Amino acid sequence: MRNHSNLKAVAPRSLIHPRGVQLGDTIGIVAPASPPPEPAKLDAGIAVLEQLGYRVKLAKHVRRRHGFLAGSDRERAADLMAMFTDRQVKAIVCVRGGYGAPRLLPLLDYSIIRRNAKAFVGYSDITALHCAFLTQAGMVSFHGPHVVGDFAREPLDEFTVNSFQRVVGGEAGGDIATDYRGQPAKILRPGRVRGRLIGGNLSLLCSLVGTPWLPDFRRKILFLEDVGEPPYRFDRMLTQLLNAGLLQQVAGLAVGLNADCEDPKAGRAGEYRQTIEDVLRDRLLPLRVPLVVGLPFGHVATNATLPVGALATLAAGRLSIES
Repeated sequence: MRNHSNLKAVAPRSLIHPRGVQLGDTIGIVAPASPPPEPAKLDAGIAVLEQLGYRVKLAKHVRRRHGFLAGSDRERAADLMAMFTDRQVKAIVCVRGGYGAPRLLPLLDYSIIRRNAKAFVGYSDITALHCAFLTQAGMVSFHGPHVVGDFAREPLDEFTVNSFQRVVGGEAGGDIATDYRGQPAKILRPGRVRGRLIGGNLSLLCSLVGTPWLPDFRRKILFLEDVGEPPYRFDRMLTQLLNAGLLQQVAGLAVGLNADCEDPKAGRAGEYRQTIEDVLRDRLLPLRVPLVVGLPFGHVATNATLPVGALATLAAGRLSIES
């Protein structure tokens, strides 16, 4: 296990943007967190990637199951390092999130990852790896679709696929909601800000507070999403980031589509229950920075791919990435 005291954040000016992934390139498949609840879904997602025109290479331990983990910590860390050093592999896509990615952070060699930078894609529990790659390897990675949760989804979501191919393919510029046909995002506080994009799953960001892998929040555009968290738990997590003095440092906030986050007791006679939007207004509006909610990313069918660490602009209800 590595000495945490030796870890140092990489200066933003030295960030590496991985090369674009083209049709015909090989995508490595890893499982850094939990195994798929339905193993057949892994095969279905792989088949879709191949139908889209990519080659696929499975990590050695990708089908392992160790309780709620997809193999031991060392097996999962070894798979990640093997995929980064494999010259045949041009991008890495995670099987799913779940639980366990933060356990790998002390086991990875970030200098090797930086020397072999390539597109790395995932979300949910994978947020921990995005944060570590940004702070320790100085590498832009991609908050985007999983093999099981997205590419194996029936029906396959066209917006999610197009966003993945456009952004991971190197066309990162423009509005993340290009061609999105759902309900427009809501502006809770207007304004225009520019900054580097950090964030991901709210629960995972909170779990990294006090560790060397949490990114610097100063002047950043923070994007957030979560799943299965009722409003009172959202409030608790946002309060933790406020009490740590982190949210007060951001330039702007972009909130995604939070799946299954309603209060199960809402609507009971004689009781007032807050919604997620109530909590966001209460906790975030006092920061007096631009705040947009309902952007198409997260644990939903319409899951845009976002480059973590890239320069972005938040304005007029849109989150736009600079090319």
